[in-house]
Amino acid sequence: MSATNSGSKKKALRSAFSLVAGSALVLLLNYCAFRLHLNFSAASSISLLVVVLTALRSGFSPATGTSLVAAMCLVYFFDQPTASLQVIDPQNWIALASFEFTALIVSRLSIQVQAHMREAILHRQNAERLYELSRSILLLNRQQPPGPQIVELIIKHIEVESTAIFDSTFVRSDSAGVNGQENQQLARDAYLCNAGHDDWESQKWLRVLGAGSNPVGAIVLCGGNVTPVMVDAITSLVATALERSRSFEKESHAEAIRYGEQLRKTILDGLAHAFKTPLTVIHAGASGLLEMKHLSPAQIELVELIHEQSTQLDAMTNRFLRMARIDSTEVQLRLEHVLVPQLIDEILDESSDQLYGHPVEVSVTDRNLAVAADRQLLAITITELLLNAAKYSKPNSRIGLSAEKQNDRVVVAVHNDGSLIAPEERDLIFERFYRSPTTKHRAPGSGIGLALARKTITAHRGDVWVSSEEKSGTTFFLSLPTLERREHESVAN
Repeated sequence: MSATNSGSKKKALRSAFSLVAGSALVLLLNYCAFRLHLNFSAASSISLLVVVLTALRSGFSPATGTSLVAAMCLVYFFDQPTASLQVIDPQNWIALASFEFTALIVSRLSIQVQAHMREAILHRQNAERLYELSRSILLLNRQQPPGPQIVELIIKHIEVESTAIFDSTFVRSDSAGVNGQENQQLARDAYLCNAGHDDWESQKWLRVLGAGSNPVGAIVLCGGNVTPVMVDAITSLVATALERSRSFEKESHAEAIRYGEQLRKTILDGLAHAFKTPLTVIHAGASGLLEMKHLSPAQIELVELIHEQSTQLDAMTNRFLRMARIDSTEVQLRLEHVLVPQLIDEILDESSDQLYGHPVEVSVTDRNLAVAADRQLLAITITELLLNAAKYSKPNSRIGLSAEKQNDRVVVAVHNDGSLIAPEERDLIFERFYRSPTTKHRAPGSGIGLALARKTITAHRGDVWVSSEEKSGTTFFLSLPTLERREHESVAN
C-alpha cells in the first residue's frame, strides 16, 4: 500500500509542476505577443499550442489549468481595456469561451491519440516478444525437460521479474528470477486446485496450463509490462509446448518399445534357428543308436531318453519359430475345413510329453463339429491354451478340454485347477509381455503366448476370454464361427 501512495504523490507533483511550467510559459508568450503588438487571434493560437503540448506531456488536468491561465492572459493583455481582467464586450466572452472549449477539446483528443499510439506501440512490442518466445519454444532441446528451458526463455523475451512452471508430465517445478521457491509453490497449488487468478496490486498472474479436466501444469508470471491478454497468450504457448513435449515423450517410448520388440523377435528367431541344427544332429544320432543291436539295456534307456528329450526340444523350437513369425507380421489365414475333434486328438498326441504328467479329460459333443480355419494357426492356439493350463495348474491335477456348438459358434474350453486370475487382470493377460505378478515366478514364459492366441482368434473373426473362480478353477474359452455361418458370410460378401 505504501508503494501505491508513493506513486500517487509523485504523479501529483509531476502534474503540479507541469501546471506551473505551462502557466509560466503561457504568461511569457502572451507578454511577448503584447510587446510585439500581435492581435488577439495570434496570441490565442500560440496559447492553444502551449495547452496542447501540456496535454500531450502531462495529461488533461494540467492542460485544463494552463488553458484557464491562458484565457486570463488573453483578457489581461489583449481585451480593452488592457491590463485588466474585466471583459466588457460580450463578443469577447464568446471568443474566450470558444478558445477555452477548443483548448479542452483539442487537449482531450490529443491525449486520446497519444494513448492509442502508446497502446499500438505496446501491442506491437508484445507481438514481437511473443513471436520470439514462440520461435524459441519450437527449438527446445527434446533431450531435456521443457520446464527449465521455458522459464529462462520467458525471462529473456518477455522481460518479467520472475516466473515458475509446474509440469505434471515430469512432476517437477522450475522457476527463474526472484522468489523462485514461493512461485513454484504457487504454480503447484494452482495446478492442484485447477484454478488461477490475477493479483493486479502485486502484478502476479497465475494460470492453469491446458483446458478441461486434464491440465498439464500451471504457470506464474510476476511483474513486467504484461497485460491479461498477453498472459493468456503466454499460457497457451507454454501449454502447447508441454503438450508437444508429452507427445514426443510418448512417441519416444513407443519407438523404444517397438525397437525392443523387434530386437526380441530377431533374437528369438535367431536362437530358434541356431537350436535347430544341433537338435537335428542329436535326434538323428539317437535314432541311429537305437537301431544298433549291441546296446545294453541301460544304454538303450539313456539313448531313448536323449531321443525323447531332443524330440520335445525340436517340437518346442518349431513352436517358437511359428510364434515369432505370427507375432512379427499380420496374420494371413489359409482357411480350410477343419474337424475340431480330429484336431484336438492330433494336438494331444503331439503335446503329451509337455503336459507335465497332467491327465486331460476331453469332452466333445459332436464328432462332426467343424470350422473354416487355418489348421496350423488354430492348432498353435489350442496348444498354447493347453500348455498354459499345464504350467499353472496344481501338480498332477486334471485338465479339461471341451468343444461344443453354441448357437452359430464353436466354443473350445480349456479348464484347470490352477491359481486364481484377479478380475482386473483378465484383460491384461492377453496383452503382449504382461505376466501376472502373483504367478510369473511359478513357471517360465515370455508373456506373448496368450497375446498371439487372441491375435490369431481375432483374425478368424472369433473371440477369446477367461473365467476364473476360486471354487471352480480357471477356464480359457475361444469361439469361432461355425462352418455354416462362415459359408453364409462368404456368400453374403
